[in-house]
Amino acid sequence: MPFPEFDPVLIHLGPLPIRWYALAYVAGIVLGWWYATRLVKTDRLWGGRPPMTPAQLDDLVLWIVLGIILGGRLGYALFYKPVMYAQLFTGDTLGERFELFQLWTGGMSFHGGFLGVALAIVLFSRAQKIDMLRIGDLVAPVVPIGLGFGRLANFINGELWGRETTVPWAIRFCNDRIQSMYGFCPAGDAPRHPSQLYEAGLEGIVLFGLLSLAVWKGRLLMKPGYVTGLFLVGYGVCRALLENVREPDYGMPDFPLGLTMGMMLSIPMILVGLWLIWRARSRPPVVA
Repeated sequence: MPFPEFDPVLIHLGPLPIRWYALAYVAGIVLGWWYATRLVKTDRLWGGRPPMTPAQLDDLVLWIVLGIILGGRLGYALFYKPVMYAQLFTGDTLGERFELFQLWTGGMSFHGGFLGVALAIVLFSRAQKIDMLRIGDLVAPVVPIGLGFGRLANFINGELWGRETTVPWAIRFCNDRIQSMYGFCPAGDAPRHPSQLYEAGLEGIVLFGLLSLAVWKGRLLMKPGYVTGLFLVGYGVCRALLENVREPDYGMPDFPLGLTMGMMLSIPMILVGLWLIWRARSRPPVVA
């Protein structure tokens, strides 16, 4: 199938372009904030008093937004394009020197954003004297909302496409917009897996459903760390599996055993998640 003529810009407000990718972040944060507020206000899910008030949640959201943006960008540069750090000192032009801070050019890493959010949770928990694992359990069910929107935006942008394939739903990620932007089609003319849509389905819809069942049916928020562990394992497994149909990022070396950077970054998530689940299962529920 041909790739639709999507315009990554929804509308121009004067000289300011409003991009679908930016709106995906906004939608994920706003809806996630709403969902987290609902969780905080439902005492029975926590076995009594929730770990924080709605006012504290409002403060946490700011910390998390900073973690997403800074961690996502710095992580992308570290994992996939470390030359950005070198260019701070060796760049020939002002644009090259400050490419690391040019968020509008694209380039964000989920694993970097995850580490940024984890650091934000640690710092916030220490500042507010709240159990770090309970904050993680509040944030974890929310994350798939942003992941789903983000992957749909990746598809609209025609980026992070999949490997070449002959499946009937394969897409040629080449159209007039992409050709006019780059002068050619970076994905070539070969049919490829729409891996962005696979990720939106698994990392977004399926993972959100799994965590919702854990929260609302399993009442696992009463076991600190359990829901966080489920998220880490669920995302790590989904991402590792999907790396088999996702085209490796440009410039990445050939890692041994057919591993990709996404797989290697997901393995520690899975291991930590399994440990958190084991730890939570071996302890009695917390009743406030």
